[in-house]
Amino acid sequence: MRLLKWFANMMNKGSLSHKRKEVDLAYGDDRERILALVRFMGDEVRQALAKSLTALKEGDAELAQNVIDRDDVIDATETDLNRECLASIAMRSPVRDELRFVFAVIKIATDLERIGDQAVNVAERAITLSNHPMLKPLVDISRMTDISISMVSRSMQSFFEGDSEMAVHVFRDDKQLDRMASGMSEELITMMAHMNGDRDSVLVATELLLIGRHLERIGDHASNIAERVFFMVRGERLKDVLLYKDKE
Repeated sequence: MRLLKWFANMMNKGSLSHKRKEVDLAYGDDRERILALVRFMGDEVRQALAKSLTALKEGDAELAQNVIDRDDVIDATETDLNRECLASIAMRSPVRDELRFVFAVIKIATDLERIGDQAVNVAERAITLSNHPMLKPLVDISRMTDISISMVSRSMQSFFEGDSEMAVHVFRDDKQLDRMASGMSEELITMMAHMNGDRDSVLVATELLLIGRHLERIGDHASNIAERVFFMVRGERLKDVLLYKDKE
């Protein structure tokens, strides 16, 4: 009797092990589909951001409109990603690292979609500004552009490579972008105070002020992605880890 029970237990364990292997293989397929969608969405967002800022610098309204028109592609990809992630949770019951990966992707997709929205905002400002002369060279905006694009690119690189240290660097770069946005805002507001009712100049200054805020928000979302990556890789909140290090 004991021998029969032992044999039955072993058969059950073997069956459960086989089922788990099947689930692992199926989850592996899910993961590949999810990664492909994240890569596509990340590429679309980076292109939208780069095009919108090129349109601004060159006064290219047609290029700016292209960014606006392709925003639906980014939105649709976010929907597809959420659907894939939720299906994976429902069908595979992912655990630990797998679950952290799926939830990180859902949140990262949201941040990527919002970066796409900010690229559209910049493109809309670029169309308005294409009909007006600039008040001054776009030095500050060019620098902020380089930082924001770098932050987005490196946050995505940290995701695909599982690089928590790179995620930390991206997170810290956000402070530099915030300082630059604040400095540019102060300069433009000071300029606006001396425009003596020149409506065109006030319009241009206002649009540039808003573009600075859009770039700042892009940095915020890239920073959010870095935090998601850090938690996905290490299972710890980035802010808590940095706060602990600062106290040492």
